[in-house]
Amino acid sequence: MNLSFFSSRRGGSSYGSVAPSRWTRRGLAYHKNRHFLRALEAWRKASARGDAEANFLLGRLYARGEGVIRSVPDAVVWYRRAADAGHVDAQYQLGLIHLNGADSGGDGRKLWFDSASRRDSGAAERTRDMFFPCGVTVEQNADEAARWIGAAASAGKPEAQAACGDLCRHGIGLAQDFAEARRWYELAAEKDIASAEFGLGDIYFQGLGVPISCELAADWYEKAAAKGAVKARVALAFIYQSGAGRPADLEKAGRLFAEAAEQGEPRGLYYAALMHLRGDGLPENADKAETYLRRAAKLQYLPAIISLAEFYARADSVKQDPRESADWYRRAAELDDLQSQFFIGRIYATGAGVPLNLRESARWFERAAKRGHATAAHNIAIYRSKGAGVAKDLAKAVEWHRAAAEGGVIASQVRLGKIYATGDGAPRDIGLAVLWLRKGAQSGDAEAQTALALLHLRSETEPTDLHEAEIMLKAAATGGHAPAALQLGHLYAGKYSAPAKPEEALGWYTKSAEGGHAEAQYVLGMMHQDGRGTPENSRRAAIWLEKAAGSGHALSQFQLAVMYSTGQGVAKDLEQAVAWYARAAEGGHAVAQHNYAIMLAKGQGCHADKAKAAHWHKKAADQGLEQSRAALAFLSAIASEAKPDDRPPETPDVGAAAAREANASVDAPSATPSPVRRSHLNQAEAMSRVERVP
Repeated sequence: MNLSFFSSRRGGSSYGSVAPSRWTRRGLAYHKNRHFLRALEAWRKASARGDAEANFLLGRLYARGEGVIRSVPDAVVWYRRAADAGHVDAQYQLGLIHLNGADSGGDGRKLWFDSASRRDSGAAERTRDMFFPCGVTVEQNADEAARWIGAAASAGKPEAQAACGDLCRHGIGLAQDFAEARRWYELAAEKDIASAEFGLGDIYFQGLGVPISCELAADWYEKAAAKGAVKARVALAFIYQSGAGRPADLEKAGRLFAEAAEQGEPRGLYYAALMHLRGDGLPENADKAETYLRRAAKLQYLPAIISLAEFYARADSVKQDPRESADWYRRAAELDDLQSQFFIGRIYATGAGVPLNLRESARWFERAAKRGHATAAHNIAIYRSKGAGVAKDLAKAVEWHRAAAEGGVIASQVRLGKIYATGDGAPRDIGLAVLWLRKGAQSGDAEAQTALALLHLRSETEPTDLHEAEIMLKAAATGGHAPAALQLGHLYAGKYSAPAKPEEALGWYTKSAEGGHAEAQYVLGMMHQDGRGTPENSRRAAIWLEKAAGSGHALSQFQLAVMYSTGQGVAKDLEQAVAWYARAAEGGHAVAQHNYAIMLAKGQGCHADKAKAAHWHKKAADQGLEQSRAALAFLSAIASEAKPDDRPPETPDVGAAAAREANASVDAPSATPSPVRRSHLNQAEAMSRVERVP
């Protein structure tokens, strides 16, 4: 919009072309004595006689709620009558209202209309038109704002000229024009309007249509700050803080930030708080900083809200308060701060300062993920894959893993690789598996290196490359990744059709076992037990088996039970044997279930319990163990038609020799795993990979 057409109204007085009438002057006297209703009456009479000033004053009564219920829509009606007659102050006020928009005031009309519209919009509109003919709100209208502010500016009102500078600078209601903005600012600055001086400071500081000059910017900011312009004080504080345009002076910067803070300016409050926290330019004062941050946060200043959350989360803070921290992070998240949405998701996942709530955690993770937060995408993928806080949906889990993987989250790259390698959650695709695992491996991730190496070792890739697999496993294992060391042990033990290197196998199994890997501890224990690749040493075998057994490794628990039963490598102890058989049985080991049932039936190392024995025989029989099927058949027969002298046939337990045969697949990696062994490994693998939210 070109503002030149307003030039015809320049020079107009605030009263237009007609002097104030007798009724207008009488109304002013009533108003001065706070007789607002009498003033209203008098100005209405003046308005009826065409007095523009009376119309303006009536508009101001409604805008302020003096003697009438405050109503900006009603104020607009009276301002418009005055503005149409050339009343400059009315034009300016009308422009400001259209610029910012407004509701009717604090009487709840807008709340009523919004609520009623949700129930019946037609009835609400009819009721509004009947009781509030001027409406309940004034919507923002940039074109109208520019029209009326421009009219007042062209008529010479300095405040309107400063506002016109803002409109031209930001392109509100008219084309953005920095030169025109500077012209309006300069006109208003000649009349000492602080907002115009501040605007000129911004023009030179940012180089808007002119070369950047921090010195000129500082000059203008100082003029505006001297008049109490709070934004100018903040801008000048930044000048002194940075040393651009004035010599750096943190004390001056601190004083200006503090002055702005006392005026309630959000940025002044925020930066003064930071300086008080650091003791940098203002005295170190955590209480003052907290107060300032709270005041800024109440003004919905997002950086202050985030800083409050961090302030209460700091472990080294005397004011550490997880509940306060969680509350402020939630507020920041609700204001759409992306990182805070992720943080509040994590807070609900861990229960730090709030009750643990996976549903809320999932909601915030998903909200952050939809806005591109890669780690949040990984977390909601995990939730979707497990049905934690949201409905289980493997397809959606894969989608979120892909988003996270593309965002550089290595854990999702590895997970995607494994999903495509196994076909668990997406169609099996070795090409995609290699693609994603290679991305993770190139980042140096040990899990990705190990998984990619296994694809090579299992001949899943074309061509199979044992050498590359060996290199990747060594890189991962050397960095302390125990699963990689285990696979290197398998490789050098002769698995995967590679030449056997017993000494190197023993070394890598030991490294993996020392890293806490239960399967490696088991293999190492059995190597010491059988004297494979190392001198036979049952005592040392028992040490490693007990470590693995303590981690829930059912094969180790079973083998340890056998050793306690026979006194091999440990002192014979039937109670300990029963205890380890029980743990292995609960872990799904069929032979352990059978042996545990035998000891329960005979009361060896425990109180005899026939019912419990039958229960565990049933468990073992369900897994296909013939000895337990025979025992169950006999128990069933004697339960129906038993003679007093009937004696059950001897049901032997499965001892160490049979155990070795059953577990030969672990001792000799090239053998075909038994059904019991395979079942156990699947369960152990699943149990060992419980996800943790990053």
